[in-house]
Amino acid sequence: MYDGQACDRLWNKSAIGRPIGESRLLLTPVEVIFCHDHRHVDWPSANWLQEAVADSPRLLDEAVVVESLRVPGNRLVVHQNFDALGLVYSDSTWGLRWTSEGHPRSGDPVSEVRWFHASEHLDVDDLYAWSERVSSNDRIPEILVVDDEHAVVTYRVARVEPEGMMGGFTETDLAHIAGLSGSPLDNGGRFIVDTDDWPEERIGVPHPGGRVLDASTNQMIDSHNDAGRDTVGADILRDLLRRGLHPRPGFKYGTRWRCYDRTLGESHAPWLVIHPAEAPRDWRGACLASRLASGVGKIWLHPLQIDGLWSYLSITRPPADSRWNNPNRR
Repeated sequence: MYDGQACDRLWNKSAIGRPIGESRLLLTPVEVIFCHDHRHVDWPSANWLQEAVADSPRLLDEAVVVESLRVPGNRLVVHQNFDALGLVYSDSTWGLRWTSEGHPRSGDPVSEVRWFHASEHLDVDDLYAWSERVSSNDRIPEILVVDDEHAVVTYRVARVEPEGMMGGFTETDLAHIAGLSGSPLDNGGRFIVDTDDWPEERIGVPHPGGRVLDASTNQMIDSHNDAGRDTVGADILRDLLRRGLHPRPGFKYGTRWRCYDRTLGESHAPWLVIHPAEAPRDWRGACLASRLASGVGKIWLHPLQIDGLWSYLSITRPPADSRWNNPNRR
């Protein structure tokens, strides 16, 4: 409980804490740290910080997340105060963010926030469901990731439905290719000798002597006549083709596919699509994948099967004016 001379200013100007009667604020532990570091408020007691960290081992990481959001001028309400302030929020949301012009008493937040340590497990199903709930309220789903030196980086997560301009795709094309003469390759693919009657240019990689099919494409062909031979990779590839995209190998970008939305040579591939079995398992890997994609002007996508249909989760860097980084690295 804080009742010092800065009490009214902390709430009215910065939306810090929870007002309790006249000139009194209830501060969460992470708000106590922020007020000590940035609002010249004394510690509640000499041993308070040590005791608070002992009670909450994640507190120091949480404090740099709050610092990253608040120092640029954002207003932030953390989850302990949601219900007391009568705020609407999505399950699993840790914080609600307003811009410097907004305030909890006068409008809705622009984003809902979660944070993770870089070593934490990447749960894409949970992220997808959360981002859908947040987006349905016209808010931005924001993620902040903290590393071992208390550096913070910001990401946004969202459902993406990539679409191309190269038309549909039919199982008839697969039936035709399955009937062509070919030889197996040791990587699980297949080489099909030259033919003048190739039904779909987006299937296979051209070779002077014919067409080379990679393992996923070969599995997709085989599964046409035998559904039991279908695989996750083949099913995703089939979905990408149905969306009018042109999938090509994404090895050089660390993904299974790079996907073009128009004819090769007209533009760069806007999407990189991972195979779920090859996806990063923690936020350290997710940050690396997203940064690599951003560095080459592409969007990194993780496929998920929702109610029997494939959808795609993107993890992207936000615009430059919304990249919250803590100003004081330890």
